[in-house]
Amino acid sequence: MSKLGKTIESVTGFTSRIIHHDREEGFADGPVHAPIYNSVPYGYATTEALEAVFQGKATGQSYARQSTPTTDSLQSMINQAEDGLGTLVFASGMAALTATFFALLKAGDHVIVSRYLFGNTHSFLASLCEFGVEVSFVDATIADDVQAALQDNTRLVFVETIANPGTQVADLEAIGLWCEKQKLIFFVDNTITSPYMFNPKRVKASLVINSLSKYFSGHGNVLGGSVTDTGMYDWSIFPNIFEAYRKGSADKWALTQIKKKSLRDMGGALSSDSAYQIALGAETMALRMDRACSNARQLAELLEEHSKVERVYYPGLKSHPQHTQASKWFRHFGGILSFDLARGYSCATLLNDIGLVINATHLGDNRTLALPMATTIFFEMGAKNRAALGISDQMIRCSVGIEDPDDLLGAFAGALDRLAAL
Repeated sequence: MSKLGKTIESVTGFTSRIIHHDREEGFADGPVHAPIYNSVPYGYATTEALEAVFQGKATGQSYARQSTPTTDSLQSMINQAEDGLGTLVFASGMAALTATFFALLKAGDHVIVSRYLFGNTHSFLASLCEFGVEVSFVDATIADDVQAALQDNTRLVFVETIANPGTQVADLEAIGLWCEKQKLIFFVDNTITSPYMFNPKRVKASLVINSLSKYFSGHGNVLGGSVTDTGMYDWSIFPNIFEAYRKGSADKWALTQIKKKSLRDMGGALSSDSAYQIALGAETMALRMDRACSNARQLAELLEEHSKVERVYYPGLKSHPQHTQASKWFRHFGGILSFDLARGYSCATLLNDIGLVINATHLGDNRTLALPMATTIFFEMGAKNRAALGISDQMIRCSVGIEDPDDLLGAFAGALDRLAAL
């Protein structure tokens, strides 16, 4: 029986569970959508009740920097989508990422990470080294390379499901099994795939991060991030949990530490207004991704056949090195693709001629967005480091939207046909 007084039949579909999630939250007066709670402080009838919340003896709100009823509702929705033990939300995907690393690691620790990473993530991990954490960048598409980097002080392995922008697919299954054997945290960024396309728990991921700004909310109008504990890791063996949080079941120790050390102390809190927008956008995640992924696959096939395109990076193509693995684990092949324009042609000239496509940096918008990689996001990295990541001077990344396929394909085909050599 739902809080609205009607029985909800057992549902297993991804979208059905998300759109009816709010009905189980128990908000007063039976709202269909979780209300926006904009209060920062939360009062209690007695001092003892307030003390119980602060000491973790009772559930409740203490201060909006840690949570509100609105963010709690979003956390519950994400947790359900990721089949997790618990979830925390943050002001952005990068806030969730940095908060988790800083909360769980200390000077002298070692982490193994994929070299194929989102530019800002790569930059953050380089900065993490300055705080005394050792970072080994490896080719995560090859499990042997990950295993070879193991040290006595290794604490976790971090990978993206589909790398941005090169679309490399990590050897998720082999890495997950190895991390389980070695008792390491397996930390997976699920942003490009989303919980609709892939459930990292299936490959024994311990922690899952999502940039909610991307496919989860989908409309390019709000920032947010989340981290989910899947329940696959035994936190009682992790040496970096503070003594104050080693109370009760070990299942929630990590999330408690991340919440206290990151949200409470570092302050990367998600607002209730943003949480509401993200939850609303999530209702159509599956519908949007079905269309965007279909468009991306058709566009990749068109580009692969065009004489002015040197190479296309998209897991849905049989020419992609990890096509077989992507076919095994992902519902679709994703809404992003990259391609190398043939030498002698200008990326800027091509993009300026595609009127339908917006020159902008973002992923997961309903509109198709595109930009050259070497001169924008990865410009500060320098040519040598770009080459190590497989990013050429001719690479263009596209976040494919939900436009009508004929319009989208026609826009790219026409611009490529008109493109003249320099």
